[in-house]
Amino acid sequence: MKKNPTRCMVAWLADSPDVYALIMTDTPAQVAMHAPASSARYSRWLRFAAVAGPGLVVMLADTDAGSVITAAQSGAQWGYRLLLLQMVLIPILFVVQELTVRLGIVSGKGHGDLIQEYFGRGWALLSVGTLVVACVGALLSELSGLAGVGLMFGIPSWISMLVVVAGLILMAYTGSYMSVERIALAIGAFELVFLLVAWKARPEMGEMLTGAFSIPWREPKYLYLVAANIGAVIMPWMVFYQQSSVVEKKLTLADLPAARWDTAFGAILTQVIMAAVLIATAATLGTTNSGAALDTVQQIAQAITPTMGPGFGRVLFALGMSGSALVATIVVTLTAARTLGEVLGVKHSLNHTPTEAPWFYGIYTVSLVIGGAIVASGIDLVRLSVGVQVMNAMLLPIVLGFLYLLARRLPQPHRLQGSYAVVVAVVILIAAGFGVYAGIAGLL
Repeated sequence: MKKNPTRCMVAWLADSPDVYALIMTDTPAQVAMHAPASSARYSRWLRFAAVAGPGLVVMLADTDAGSVITAAQSGAQWGYRLLLLQMVLIPILFVVQELTVRLGIVSGKGHGDLIQEYFGRGWALLSVGTLVVACVGALLSELSGLAGVGLMFGIPSWISMLVVVAGLILMAYTGSYMSVERIALAIGAFELVFLLVAWKARPEMGEMLTGAFSIPWREPKYLYLVAANIGAVIMPWMVFYQQSSVVEKKLTLADLPAARWDTAFGAILTQVIMAAVLIATAATLGTTNSGAALDTVQQIAQAITPTMGPGFGRVLFALGMSGSALVATIVVTLTAARTLGEVLGVKHSLNHTPTEAPWFYGIYTVSLVIGGAIVASGIDLVRLSVGVQVMNAMLLPIVLGFLYLLARRLPQPHRLQGSYAVVVAVVILIAAGFGVYAGIAGLL
């Protein structure tokens, strides 16, 4: 009998002796002081509620505008043939992001700081350069998605960009890390409407199963979208963001199990949302007009909401797309500002005021303003979005390579070692290697 990857992932969380001991610890000191001694289970939920956030935010950002578009293109052009990949990527995504949680909590430092400490400034600059390229591509993709949503309702791109950029600057300048995290979670929750969209599409279970296991490995166009989907799930900026967030949130070793569960739940959620978008388009265009191209946000909205009526369906799609694009915009912009601040050796936290951390807020502001101006000038959203995901896949060897090497340098007992280190190495090699291979094959 085949193993369920999600169940295996959950089993790993509890089977590791040191993790199991931490999970079964009643409460952190802060929670224990206020919770009855007999309410261990309740207090563990309190701990999870206090710790959860970085994993959920980064995973909701993972299902960004580019990812939604990539999933929609996958379903429209290949039906359900890329559905199985979405499920396979759940444990891979968790394995990668769990390392960032471990690095951040154990070291108390961001990803850029650690690379500079262990490998020197030159390698740190290379890694940050890779990150900036990924962040710029992602930012343009997210803002383009928001502009596309505005155009669905007759709002010019420049007005959409003005409102979005001004709102996000105001949010950062007037809030703390915790307030920004709560805003990101609230915005990202709108992505759940894609589950309703998929259900309303009434997909045939038999067709889903048949299509999911019908894999045309030799087709270059199929491999191109495989690479795009891998790049849409494992993105360079996710590694940097989550590690910096657990540091900024001041999580401790006692919070490590809850932070892992936060990441695990987020990994499942983001891939379920991706699968929902793919199913919605596969159940409509994928079965009646296979191979159809979706060139605008409006076309994607019309493709995945035909059973809901033009008005209601368009509103639902707008909510989902806006939620995914906004939370990702917050994450990629903060990631670029934080990581550049780390390498420059200046303050780089939302818990500092703009006068205390001018470089951090300056990079954040300039990124949004320039990105908004470029998008307002007009850009091909769909080609840009899928291309950005392929670029992410091509950059994975650098990002995942540093992640693995850093995890191998952690102090005991949190160091990546033994048989699990071998499993992680295999996962990283397959994800990075196949991402690069599929990207090159798809472009040829």
